[in-house]
Amino acid sequence: MKTPLVVGVDGSDASLTALDWAVDEAVRHALPLRIVHASLWERYEGVVPARTKDRPSGQVLAENIVGTAAERARRRAPGLPVTTDVLAQDASTALLGEGREGTILVVGSRGRGELADLLLGSVGLVVAARAHCPVVVVRGHRQALEARHGRVLLGIGEYDVDSPAVRFAFREAAVRDAELDVVRTWQRPAHEPADHLLMRRAGAAYFTEGASEPLDKALETAASEHPQVRLRRSAVEGPAHKVLTERSAAADLLVVGARRRDGLVGLELGRVAHRALHHASCPVAVVPQRRPETTEGDG
Repeated sequence: MKTPLVVGVDGSDASLTALDWAVDEAVRHALPLRIVHASLWERYEGVVPARTKDRPSGQVLAENIVGTAAERARRRAPGLPVTTDVLAQDASTALLGEGREGTILVVGSRGRGELADLLLGSVGLVVAARAHCPVVVVRGHRQALEARHGRVLLGIGEYDVDSPAVRFAFREAAVRDAELDVVRTWQRPAHEPADHLLMRRAGAAYFTEGASEPLDKALETAASEHPQVRLRRSAVEGPAHKVLTERSAAADLLVVGARRRDGLVGLELGRVAHRALHHASCPVAVVPQRRPETTEGDG
């Protein structure tokens, strides 16, 4: 039995968009789809007395949400194995638990209720920061999601030599028959002004070359395993979060790594992933990967 692709739904428009994306992704990877909805209706409505045939309204709503989602998924991809479940937990806890058994965890960029107007719902942020499997937050306007640019965008950081994020990006590009656009950024040292002699003559070339060397090393193993993937390598001047956010407008998926440290409590995304989740123009895949305990800095 293949490990399923898991998508969380809550009946909102954003979650239905995420569901459609998850269906297509499951088909691409030949994975079963698991649709889950977190509901604490039992906590608030109590147990229904045995003498009544009426079901609590919360239970009816939860069952309708997953039932409607399953019907939508089967219409979109007839033959796709689909299972559903209503989990008696808060949304973040339920999805993080599902992530321990899932191949990929997919969520919408916004949820229901008073948090719907935030740039990114609190559930999506917590799940992306703490999940044990790759998390895809489906964002971007519907027109952009339907554009099909044929490009997967990957941001390379300092510790991404054959990292989980690199391997994930290559697999995504391979199943989509898409170009893999790999970007590593660099910035001029603060103590070297732009009009410095070194900067005027060979500064940009010097820093670009320095950024390109680790980029090639990071991709070497995965590229040899996926020779069919078309690669575009770029060493670009500027803050990584800004460069990737701007380039996401021409991508179908942005892949970034999320640094984890064993035993560390709290959210740990780093500036790049955090900015991408709030501002990217396409779905964002956050791939967890470990970082040495002695390492400091932003992921």
